[in-house]
Amino acid sequence: MKHKLALSLIVLLCTGCAIGPDYERPLAELPANWRSLPDAKPEMWKPASPADNLPKTDWWKSFNDPILNELEDKAIAQNQTLKGSLARLDQAIATSEARGAALYPTVALAASGSRVAYSANRATSTYDSLQYNTVQNNFQPSLVLAYEVDWLGKVRRDVEAARDTAEQATADTANVKLLITAQLAATYFLMRQNDEEIRVLENLLSLQKKLVEIYQKRYNEGSVNRSDLAQQEALVESNGAQIEILKGQRNIQLDLIATLTGSPAASLSIGPGRLPAKLPAFPTGVPSALLERRPDIASAERAMAAANAQIGVAEAAFYPSFLMTPTLLGYQSTNLASLFSLPSMIWSIGLTATQQVFDAGRVSANYRFAKAGYASTLANYRQTILVGIQETQDAMGTLQQLALAREKQDAAVTNLNKALNISLIRYKEGLDNALQLTLIQQNQLVAERIKWQIHGGQFIASVNLVKALGGGWEGLPKPLVPEQLTNDQTFGGPGGAN
Repeated sequence: MKHKLALSLIVLLCTGCAIGPDYERPLAELPANWRSLPDAKPEMWKPASPADNLPKTDWWKSFNDPILNELEDKAIAQNQTLKGSLARLDQAIATSEARGAALYPTVALAASGSRVAYSANRATSTYDSLQYNTVQNNFQPSLVLAYEVDWLGKVRRDVEAARDTAEQATADTANVKLLITAQLAATYFLMRQNDEEIRVLENLLSLQKKLVEIYQKRYNEGSVNRSDLAQQEALVESNGAQIEILKGQRNIQLDLIATLTGSPAASLSIGPGRLPAKLPAFPTGVPSALLERRPDIASAERAMAAANAQIGVAEAAFYPSFLMTPTLLGYQSTNLASLFSLPSMIWSIGLTATQQVFDAGRVSANYRFAKAGYASTLANYRQTILVGIQETQDAMGTLQQLALAREKQDAAVTNLNKALNISLIRYKEGLDNALQLTLIQQNQLVAERIKWQIHGGQFIASVNLVKALGGGWEGLPKPLVPEQLTNDQTFGGPGGAN
């Protein structure tokens, strides 16, 4: 106890100090560069500082799709999850302001009035004093001040924790907005991919029906057997089933878009459309910049700072607390006529000190709880960074592999387009029959469907990269509009869908 009292006196002299550990953001283990950027220089790595509050662009506008832009604006205005997050942010800010008010004294105007009957047998200072039954009034207005002396910095730590929690809520809201806009964009592009596949499959189905007619005619002539005809009829039914599955998936995606934009499912209607002609380029940077961008990492870091401040609050409970409650100005009188006269004036000044003597280990348990809370937020912070690195690397790797697959599939579609054009010429010259021409067309459409699957995957991976990087940033490159693209710049190329 003597040791604690001596330490308390020392801390009292350090009026500018605050009890508990000062917060320092821990270092995180980061790779020097992304696996997908092998040519970047190691010296590009730099210590990151939080910059999640820097202005961010509406990144989805880089895809140059007016319908997507309209849907994103509607989601930001009407999504109920985002509205709930904004309400929690308002609560956090209000809590921070309320905690900050504890740094200042409170002044209250009090007033009391009573009529009291006193006993003749009430206690007196001496037994010889005579007492009488009496009834008298008591009027007492006063101006009272209350102030907790923050000699340990407990209040300052509590205010610090509340401020960090409000900043965490700000980052959480930004993260909710990012997740909603990214989910909406990914769902929209998957729906457009389905539109492209449905269109190709409908063309393919039309060709396969023509093939069935050709096989039926040749079967009647005895040129093909019943097995060949049955296989072609099975392809017609199989492709019809695939179209129905894709239409069902499109309805599910449309319902999800409706929910994300704050509308009831089945109330939203979006007609068939196309995938954008070109992927926009998003900056990636070095791994350390990830700490600056992602709002979930910023949220985890602010939670860690708040938990660190709570250690100081818990530690302050080991030492005495001091409360000042002076009466700045007051009056007391038995009648209203003389209430505000000089003889009726009263005042008081004093300091109340409280030191916990026995609490059955409650203060110690709270202190251990606060330290464990910080350790938990530290682990969560580091895990969030690891997840961010993984998501970014996965998105970049997926984009890289899809780009290679796109290159190969483009070559396949180009070759099949050439074969189709040659066969069409031969058919007109009478060198190829309708069956040969239709079979080449069928192969060309199958290859084109795979092309659109890769193309849609690229857009979804691009959205995932934006999400992994923490959203859009100022200075993103603007994509070319379709009118600026030549045939060899578009994904479809010659023979692609119109």
